[in-house]
Amino acid sequence: MKEIKYLPEEELIKKATEVLIRELGPVEAIRYMTLPQQKRVDSIKRHRKWQKSLNKEEFFNKIFGP
Repeated sequence: MKEIKYLPEEELIKKATEVLIRELGPVEAIRYMTLPQQKRVDSIKRHRKWQKSLNKEEFFNKIFGP
């Protein structure tokens, strides 16, 4: 089995930035790096949202059969 070696974080950032700039150009690379990140929905809120949209009868029939 081949051993996996990770790059040091600084080298990883440098290489990734170089690839972005080379492939996208400096303007688009910077634009990409400054895109706002989506906030993660708290798992409890996500579960409650799922529960509200759930058709319990249909769900139980899928799981346990008719």
